[in-house]
Amino acid sequence: MRRAAWIPILGEMPGLIERLRTRLTDVPPRVVDVAITVAVSAATVGPALVPSSQPWWVVALAVLASVPVLWRRRAPLVVTCVVGLAMTALVMWEKPMLPYGPLVGTYTIAALSPPLLRLAAVPVIGAGVSVSLALPQEGLDSYRVVGTAFVAAYALGTSARARRARAAELAERALRLERERAIAAAHERARIARDMHDILTHSVGLIVVQAEAGPLMLRSDPVRAQAAFDTIADTGRGAIAQLRTLLGTMRSGQAGHREPQPGLAALPELLERTGRSGLRVTLTSDGVPRPIPVEVDVAAYRIVQEALTNVLRHADARSARVRLRWASGVLAVEVADDGKGADGAAEGHGLIGMRERAAACGGTLRAGRGEKGFVVAASLPVG
Repeated sequence: MRRAAWIPILGEMPGLIERLRTRLTDVPPRVVDVAITVAVSAATVGPALVPSSQPWWVVALAVLASVPVLWRRRAPLVVTCVVGLAMTALVMWEKPMLPYGPLVGTYTIAALSPPLLRLAAVPVIGAGVSVSLALPQEGLDSYRVVGTAFVAAYALGTSARARRARAAELAERALRLERERAIAAAHERARIARDMHDILTHSVGLIVVQAEAGPLMLRSDPVRAQAAFDTIADTGRGAIAQLRTLLGTMRSGQAGHREPQPGLAALPELLERTGRSGLRVTLTSDGVPRPIPVEVDVAAYRIVQEALTNVLRHADARSARVRLRWASGVLAVEVADDGKGADGAAEGHGLIGMRERAAACGGTLRAGRGEKGFVVAASLPVG
């Protein structure tokens, strides 16, 4: 019986390979290789033994055309050449033999080999198939069907490689998005922590100063004492309102839906509230103010707020100066006092938070002793 008898079976080979690949997707590779080798060996060696045993060299060639498939992942081109040569020798035998081994090898080359090896394998496979058809003098139908089967096996391997690449790309993208979400969450937590620190330290600092001064002025200057207690109440209510906003953001988990935070427009109110503690605060602005990003607006306000809080807590100063300088693409914010120099603040969370706020906007911040006291100077880009 010539090869034409099994041409219909060979035409169904690509579909069989694809269905087998789909079912074995979640199985460990080694188990898949063993299963494929057993199936290919049974289909190739079986006809050499049943219904009657053939010469030993036929059985040996059948084994050589199937068993090497077990090592197809390690050396796909070598395995394909070995099983292909053995199958070419077998086709000289009158009994039909289906090229299971060479088809699996072709699929493996397309699915697992690097580009150069795949390019080199195409002419080798083509030559081997042509020789295996020419030697037994097969007809045109055999050339068409066998060639189609090998092209389909190569195409299936290419498709499997593309699917793996796509899956790896999607996994990498998912991992990258997860990392970005984690980074965004960390930044949001840090922002909330800075806001809570600034709100609490400024408000509590003012409350402590006014609470200490109020009883002293109660008898000598009742009006000022009453003003001090009013400042305590106003400061506490303001702190509660801001904390409620922050806590609401944390509970909802919607960082993109924040309540508006104070900016440079709120500086006069901040300075007036700070001045109630007895610290004389002045505000000067050089240059032409211009619209600035919200992040820079909030950062400038919080830096001034934290710097004045440190003046109240550490500097033992009588006055402080807040200066805004509008230059080309840069807003310079400076807070200077005439105190003893707030050395203790330089190591605390306040200065760290100010640096983080400036850095988050792409700016810089420096802090240290000035001519009379302590100076905090930030440079924030507004372009």
